[in-house]
Amino acid sequence: MIEQRLQQARAWLRQDPDHETRDELAGLLTRAAGGDDTAIADLDDRFRTRLAFGTAGLRGRLGAGSNRMNRVLVAQAAAGFAAYLRERANGATPTVVIGYDGRRNSRIFATDSAELFAGAGLRAILLPRLLPTPVLAFAVRHLGADAGVMVTASHNPPDDNGYKVYLGGADQGSQIVSPADARIADAIQRIADADDIRALPRSTEYEIAGDDIVDAYVTATAAVAPAPGGASGMRWVYTAMHGVGWETLSRILDKAGYPQPVTVGEQLTPDPSFRTVSFPNPEEPGAMDLSFAAARRAGADFILANDPDADRLAVAIPDDGAPDGWRRLTGNEVGLLLGARAARAAEGTAGAALACSLVSSPGLAAVAARHGLAFHETLTGFKWISRAPGLVFGFEEALGYLVNPETVRDKDGISAAIAVLGLAAEARERGATLATMIAELGDTYGHFASGQVSVRVDDLAVIGNVMLSLRTLPPAHIGQHAVASAEDLLQAGPGQPAGDVLRYVLADGSRVIVRPSGTEPKLKVYLDVRADSAVHANDAVTALEAGVRTLLEERS
Repeated sequence: MIEQRLQQARAWLRQDPDHETRDELAGLLTRAAGGDDTAIADLDDRFRTRLAFGTAGLRGRLGAGSNRMNRVLVAQAAAGFAAYLRERANGATPTVVIGYDGRRNSRIFATDSAELFAGAGLRAILLPRLLPTPVLAFAVRHLGADAGVMVTASHNPPDDNGYKVYLGGADQGSQIVSPADARIADAIQRIADADDIRALPRSTEYEIAGDDIVDAYVTATAAVAPAPGGASGMRWVYTAMHGVGWETLSRILDKAGYPQPVTVGEQLTPDPSFRTVSFPNPEEPGAMDLSFAAARRAGADFILANDPDADRLAVAIPDDGAPDGWRRLTGNEVGLLLGARAARAAEGTAGAALACSLVSSPGLAAVAARHGLAFHETLTGFKWISRAPGLVFGFEEALGYLVNPETVRDKDGISAAIAVLGLAAEARERGATLATMIAELGDTYGHFASGQVSVRVDDLAVIGNVMLSLRTLPPAHIGQHAVASAEDLLQAGPGQPAGDVLRYVLADGSRVIVRPSGTEPKLKVYLDVRADSAVHANDAVTALEAGVRTLLEERS
């Protein structure tokens, strides 16, 4: 095994254009060849497999090797994707737009991609500077491009980066789904098998987009919810979580007529080290602590937070019962607020539909039913939600919301922020708050509550073993409630969504869903209950969380 890994590493080293990863790998090779067990294990981890290209594109830790994100892997991906697009274009010249955020190597990976696309005979358009993911998704549709690439790892840890792929045309600027992902992966593998990226044609004859694309996104997003009269005097806090959201959002606020927020200065500008947070994800414990402190000082009404590439949005409100006086709303709470907003606007529109992922709150179905709209439940990921027929709004509980499907076919944390600002301003006009609106949701559509149990692992085999155990011996009880039905979505019937998901309905009507995360080394369990009051619903979720933790301990 060691000789094979040494050969793979030497072949990789010869073609690597990045002096940092070359130096990193050269040192590792020397130690491994000398018999250093730690170096041998590291080398094996880097080369025993390839970072898989799937429906989320590529995402992984930066570093040398086929199982890391680096310039060799990105070059292979770009050349393979170019070959796929040329085949798909049937003789026409495909156009591809490339965007990038503020993570380490994002600009380098984007520039490499632009050169390789241009070298392969494509029309390549590089966005003018680091920008949010939603701007790239918008640009694919706005320019009528055949495809788009966004270099980002979204809210992953600081040492990660990624390569997210969109398709235009009939796909309307959505992220890729099967079978496109497999065909792109095959094309990338053929490039990798050729063994040397130095032979790939490159060209600097790519275009750099003008600011008119950003201007068009700003105009379209400001139109999502122009400020009503209640916006004047609103006090709120914003954090970009060390990402790229602030510049674009600030411009939209001015155009839409909203007051500028108090900002969390330590997190306002792009910083690839994400120095103030352990994980740059608003869902993670502690990630919004600086926002809470700023909101207390400012006497703010609410907090809005984007993740680093600004495709997600977190909302927090004052809560005297919380340890620090603030509570982050769940993705389901925000999703139902925005879903009800969209449903009211679309009521009476033939074919209009709401959609959410199967792990998101069933409350959205109740919203759709009350307003006479269609409802679609999809697999997790906006690549599926964005394709729902008649879509006017879609969301998933992981802080992702699609409020303007006519302009962006992906989750968009900036347009969602504008929609939330519109709701907050409308509430303020009648002396209410976002908390009031959440309470009103329960009175109107039913009291739904949700929870989540996440288990982060170092060894992905742990997740596979737990899923296998649950499939082999399904639980008869979860907590105090019997399991009334169990469904394995790997065995889904015709026309049903299929995926690595286990779904349980309990005797009291509660729902428990178990699945591996698609982007992080986590096992995620989603809990949903409906009760006759908000208090009873929240109590039921708390009890169910305890039952789920016990089950996972037994099966780990």
